[in-house]
Order: sequence, then C-alpha cells, then structure tokens
Amino acid sequence: MLGAGSWGTAFAKVLVDAGNDVTLWARREELADQINREHANPDYLPGIVLPSALVATHDAAAALLDAELVAFAIPSQSLRENLIEWVPYLPADATLVSLMKGVELGTTKRMSEVVAEVAGAPPERIVVVSGPNLALEIAKEQPTATVIACVDESRATVVQKLCSTAYFRPYSNTDVVGCELGGATKNVIALACGIAQGMGFGDNTLASIITRGLAETARLGEHLGADPLTFAGLAGLGDLVATCNSPLSRNRTFGERLGRGESLEQAQDATHGQVAEGVKSCRSLLELAQHHDVDVPITAAVEAVCFRGMTPPQMLELLMSRSMKSES
Repeated sequence: MLGAGSWGTAFAKVLVDAGNDVTLWARREELADQINREHANPDYLPGIVLPSALVATHDAAAALLDAELVAFAIPSQSLRENLIEWVPYLPADATLVSLMKGVELGTTKRMSEVVAEVAGAPPERIVVVSGPNLALEIAKEQPTATVIACVDESRATVVQKLCSTAYFRPYSNTDVVGCELGGATKNVIALACGIAQGMGFGDNTLASIITRGLAETARLGEHLGADPLTFAGLAGLGDLVATCNSPLSRNRTFGERLGRGESLEQAQDATHGQVAEGVKSCRSLLELAQHHDVDVPITAAVEAVCFRGMTPPQMLELLMSRSMKSES
C-alpha cells in the first residue's frame, strides 16, 4: 500500500482484516515509526486502533518487494511524479490498484490511464476502487459497500475477495471509465453542495445540485464510453450522496468555506494547507468536457468560483438563469 493518508491507511486496515499481509508506505519516516510503535495514525484516523499485523515503512522499495498487489492512495495530481520513482521497484506481474479519484491536469487522463502510461502496464492488470469510501467510517468498521472495477473481470473478482470483510462489501464491475469518472466528478459536485450549504440553503437546493450533478456526470460518461448503469450504482450515485452530504467529506466542508465568502487561499489556510481534490479536478474535468463538447454547468461554475473570481451568489444566479429545457 503506497500512501498513509486517511484512505490509504483505512484500506490497508481492510486488507489486513481480510487476512492479507500488508506493508504500508508512508512519506514521512516518523509516521511509519508511529504506526509500527503505536498502531495508530492519529493525524488522519484519530481514535482508530490499527491491526498489529499492519507493517509500515518509509522505504518504497521495501514496501514493494515481492508484492502481489500494489495499491496507490496519494493525491491524484502527484501520482505521475511519484510513480516514475516507484516503477523500478514494481513487481512485473503485480495487480495495480488505484484508490485515487481525480483527472490529471494537463493531460485529462484518468488515474488508471496514468498508471498504464507510466508503469507500462496493460489495462488487464489495473484495478480501480470506487464508491462511498469515507475513510474514517470504514476504519470504524461501519458497514459499507464499494466497487472493484477492471476490464479483466477475473482480476476484479480476485481483488474483490482480497478486500472482503464483515464490514466492507465489494462488488465487481468491468466499467473502469464509469467508475473513475463517477469518483472524480463527485468531488466537484460536493464542492457545489458545500458552497450552497455555506450560503445557508437547505435540502431542496442540495438535492437539486446532486441530481443535476449526476446528470452532467452521466452525460460526460456517455461520450467517454461508460455504461450509464454505473452512475446509478455505488461508484456513481452512492459515492455522490456520501460525499455531498457528509461532514467527513473534505470537498463538502471546503465548499462550505467558499460559500461563506472565504477565498480559495483563506479556505486552504483554514484546512492547514490541504486543498480538496475537487478544487484540483474541476479544471481538468472542465477541460475534458470541453474537449468532447459536453455541457457541464455545475463543474464550470465551481471552476469559475475557484479560479476566475466568480462569487457564490453569482454562481447561483448563473445556474438558475440557464435556459429552460427538458430534464431528459
């Protein structure tokens, strides 16, 4: 497991609880030492006792030695840079698992596409995990379901079995495009929901944003070859509902600060320099949609608030003044 943030640590715990030998790579040596010594990662998963069998290391080569499955859980925009360093240590036949939800700036590539390009791995070796994956709830062993997607259904089934526990129920899927797109766009829609919440609006507004956000996700997915049914499932609607409604969602809470009138810089300072994934992805998703001539008004509005000086009230006015049309 490469990445000892909240989701990487939680998924490592899932794998250990499912009966696997797991080594967790942490960027900071002191964090790796703390995990080994205290069986805890309080910076990312406060109050969670990690399995004593979980081994952490600061040495990526040691973490990757003889690994049959390698999972990546780092910020999406830093994947390429890190993967270039890790490629020499990747076992030739290992299954590569992306836990990341984003689209790369500049290339508009999905995370599995970046892995394939940098690692030189065929799509049949690359697996995507998506769905309602709020890390702290999973680490607390609250029941949840997720999607394991791979173009090779048999490999998806293998990974499905490797991470199945009493509290973590994975479903297999072969629609990698749809699962990744759902995971990336939900962060942007959650920012919009947070902005609305910060402005003081209620459930009707949030439900409208979620529903229309799902519509623009499906519209873009159709042009990219995704299965429309994927967006009605865990990687689509499921992930969207969790991320847009939960106070544990960094994107939702970051959006609330923007909705209360804070600038991007002020919101970032208030979250100790951490930027929500949707802030980074809204630009690349908008570029991807424009390349395919797909209308994504909520994504465009969020990008304008984050990077073009649009205020939240102006964003609301823009969305509400769009021309009338059929819902379908």
